[in-house]
Amino acid sequence: MTGKKAAVVLYVLTLVAVVVGVDVLFLRHHFWERLMVNVGIVLVFAAIYSRFLKGS
Repeated sequence: MTGKKAAVVLYVLTLVAVVVGVDVLFLRHHFWERLMVNVGIVLVFAAIYSRFLKGS
């Protein structure tokens, strides 16, 4: 059980790093584009989590 919690924590930290990285590198001054891209990134991470990590 501890290993699964560690994997989820690592997954969430990766999600945060990707969102912040994209924001800082590409979309610093574009609010609506940034919001849409962030929602898209979260949806992709949620789909991957639901498909591969939730079942294990």
